[in-house]
Amino acid sequence: MSDFTSNFWSVFIAGITLIGIFGCLLLLWMTGRKKVASASDNTTGHVWDGDLREMNNPMPRWWVWMFVVTVIFSLGYLVIYPGLGAYEGKAGWSQQNAHAKEVADANAKLEPLYARFASLSPEQMAADPEAMAIGDRLFMNNCAQCHGSDARGSKSFPNLTDNDWLHGGTPDKISETLHKGRIGNMPPMAAAVGTPEDVRNLAHYVMSLSGSPHDSLRASLGKSKFVACAACHGADGKGMQAVGAPNLTDDIWLHGWGEAAIVAMINNGKVNQMPAQAGTGKLTEAQLSVLTAYVWGLSNKPGATATR
Repeated sequence: MSDFTSNFWSVFIAGITLIGIFGCLLLLWMTGRKKVASASDNTTGHVWDGDLREMNNPMPRWWVWMFVVTVIFSLGYLVIYPGLGAYEGKAGWSQQNAHAKEVADANAKLEPLYARFASLSPEQMAADPEAMAIGDRLFMNNCAQCHGSDARGSKSFPNLTDNDWLHGGTPDKISETLHKGRIGNMPPMAAAVGTPEDVRNLAHYVMSLSGSPHDSLRASLGKSKFVACAACHGADGKGMQAVGAPNLTDDIWLHGWGEAAIVAMINNGKVNQMPAQAGTGKLTEAQLSVLTAYVWGLSNKPGATATR
């Protein structure tokens, strides 16, 4: 949908376009006017450097007709194709429709290739070299921008090659993530924790859960404050996949490690989004199935059974 909701911009663009076309005709008319100041030598009267005079020779006829043909072509084009603001043209052509047709034609040509994988489970596809080669291309085109070309992610973008899964790493859960996307929301918790010192103490307690370097005194003082976090991360800090709450007892830190990073997370919260890939027109169901198998295979040996 267009961002311009007012008809003003459509009229404005159409007006600028037509002014340009009729301005070309005006230019032809002005250059064709008689400008002779001295009939005896056919000059316009303009003289430079004493001897350089501007002659009144008309433009070559072929040059004039090029302008005329250009104007006629432009007007005809704007009747048939879109170009005058919101006017769609008599032919009904649009970039969106042209792109959709190209995508549909490409998908129709690829359908026999993906049909071979329809009867395979994600685990079987993960063991198929051809399916994984296709999955690799799909990943590079649609996922590598965030998760990296090696799928190891970066700060705030999960590593897909390890065994840590916020929402579950089974083929069904990966497919669900690809289809519907995910929105991770850690709300600001400083008000529920207490004073800034309480927040710092809680940060050290969180670091102690994973055996990270921490201040033991602050950690002991912050333990009681963890009750504000237990609803999502669990009383033991191991997290809950049902709500996408990360495990705080391992050494994987998606959004940064250390007192400063954890304090900032408690104070400010965090919203992280994985966009849905289904319904965008970029990937078919068959391609999403292959991509699911590819992502699952990144952290599982081909043919293995998912246990997470």
